Amino acid sequence: MNFRSEFTPKSFSIKMKHTDKLLLVGSCFTEQIGKKLAGHKFDVLENPNGILFNPISIAKAVMSYANEKLYAEDDLFYFNELWASREHHTRFSNIEKEATLKNINESQQKAIKFIKTADWILLTLGTAFVYEWKDILPNENYDNVAANCHKIPTDKFNRRLTEPEEIKTILQKMETAVRAINPAVKFIYTISPVRHLREGFVENNRSKAALIQAVHSLVNERNTFYFSAYELVIDDLRDYRFFAEDLVHPNYAATNYVWEKFIPAVINETSQQLMEKINEINAAMSHRPFNPTSIAHRKFLQVNLEKTLSLQEAFPYINFEKEILYFK
Repeated sequence: MNFRSEFTPKSFSIKMKHTDKLLLVGSCFTEQIGKKLAGHKFDVLENPNGILFNPISIAKAVMSYANEKLYAEDDLFYFNELWASREHHTRFSNIEKEATLKNINESQQKAIKFIKTADWILLTLGTAFVYEWKDILPNENYDNVAANCHKIPTDKFNRRLTEPEEIKTILQKMETAVRAINPAVKFIYTISPVRHLREGFVENNRSKAALIQAVHSLVNERNTFYFSAYELVIDDLRDYRFFAEDLVHPNYAATNYVWEKFIPAVINETSQQLMEKINEINAAMSHRPFNPTSIAHRKFLQVNLEKTLSLQEAFPYINFEKEILYFK
C-alpha cells in the first residue's frame, strides 16, 4: 500500500555547476538551501539584507544591488534603543547608528559587486502579505512597505494581501533591472513551505496561492525557472512528522528531502559527482577520533589530506584551504 504520492520536480533545461555564482534572497528556507550549497563548495552569497518574506521587499532588495544603492543616516530609524533599517532584517540593528549603517553598506557593497557577475539568482517567496507603515505615504517605490517589523506594535502598520498581478509586476521590474547590468543571469523562484499561520489558515493559503499564480506567470520567460519546494513539503511529504515542534517550519528530515530532490533537478551531473567527493571530505572533517595522537588517526588525516589536495589540483576554482589546513 502506498501512503503518500511521491513527487519528482521537473528537471531544468539549464543546470548549475560549480563555476557558477549564486545569489540567494528570501525567507529562512533560502538560508537552509544556501548553507547546503555553500557546504558543497558552491560560490554563494546569501541574503545580503537578511531574511525577507514578502515579494515586494525581496524585489526591492535585489533592485538595490543592481542600482548600486548605498544607505544614509536618513534611511534609519530609532526604536527600542536600536537603530534599524526599514529594508533590512533585525540582524543589522545596533545601538550605534554608525555601526548599523556600516554593516548595512558593507553587505550592500558586496552584493553590488556580486550581482554583476552572478549566474543564478534564487528567490524564495514566503508570504504575499505586506505590512505598510502608516506614517509613510505609498509611492511607486513602495517606501511604505516594511521588510521587517522589528517588533514594533502592529498598530503602526496596515496589513494587506498583494494580488498576483501586482507581485508579477514588481518581480518583472526587478528582473529588468538586473538584466540591464547582467543580461545572462538566470532566475529561480521557489515558494517557501513554511506556513505563515499567524495570518490565519485561510489567509495563509490565499497568500501562497497569490505567490504561486504570480511566479508561474513568469517562469515560461527566458532563463526563468521554478523549483517546487512548496509542493514537495505540502503535497509529497504531507505529514506533521516532517515539521518542527511549532508545526510551521519543515524539520531537518524535510529540508534534506527537498535538498535531495533539488540536486538532480537543478545541478549538472559533473557537479553532482564532485559533490559526492566533497561529502566524503566533509564527513572526514566531522569525524571525532577516540585518540587524536594515534598512528591510525595520523594515517586517517594523511589519506584525507591527499584526497583534498587531489581535488584542489583537479578543481582549482574551488577553495579547499580550510580542509587542507585541518588535515595537515
